[in-house]
Amino acid sequence: MSTVLESIIEGVLEDLERRAIPLAQLTAQLGDAEPLRGAKQALTGSDMKIISEVKRASPSKGDLSAIADPIGLALQYEEAGASVISVLTEERRFKGSIKDFLDVRSAVSIPMLRKDFIVTEYQVLESRVLGADLLLLIVAGLSQSQYLDFHQMAKELGMDILVEIHNQEELERAMAASPEIIGVNARNLKTLEVSAAAFTELLPLIPAGIIKVAESGISQRSEVESVESLGANAILVGETLVRAGDPRAAISTLLAL
Repeated sequence: MSTVLESIIEGVLEDLERRAIPLAQLTAQLGDAEPLRGAKQALTGSDMKIISEVKRASPSKGDLSAIADPIGLALQYEEAGASVISVLTEERRFKGSIKDFLDVRSAVSIPMLRKDFIVTEYQVLESRVLGADLLLLIVAGLSQSQYLDFHQMAKELGMDILVEIHNQEELERAMAASPEIIGVNARNLKTLEVSAAAFTELLPLIPAGIIKVAESGISQRSEVESVESLGANAILVGETLVRAGDPRAAISTLLAL
């Protein structure tokens, strides 16, 4: 029986086969790619940063918000002080799209995270063509050789990389690429269960000098204070913001602005 993560990756590969343009054509588009905006720099500093997410649905919660106007939502995030905007491009489970990503990037001036399950070199290259300033690599969904290859490729293309981990073994694997940004996801992508214990266990183990991002399950100011005390430099928040009647006020509350 496959895990949720394995099922998602199977769908990603099927969708990619359906919509992929020839690699040579994609490579030719690199010359027209937009300049990158520096996600690492945007996440650097003494104050807590927030990566605010445009997210319609999730495997664990189903539909979250219709988000008829992703540009309008993203502009609210930017006005409220988000450092990076994350846009889901995975279609089946998260109801995201590349169109959402491109629409938002054309409207905002801050860096963008392409939030998807990157499992091929094609997607790494595609992400740069789309203008992703920050690329997500989920260690649990990649072999070690894939992880190292994709990390190096993304870096050579000029992108910053958010390396996502869920346990200590994955942290050890992640460190082999000398990452600059590591995200601890409190949601187990194999079972979809959330446990803040992941933050307590893993954030203090990440070496100094690496930007530490706390992902999933954060909805209260007290939770932000908790992960900050454990060493987090940034939080990634989606569900809480898309369900908030006023996402600007929600960001202000989380960051105590």
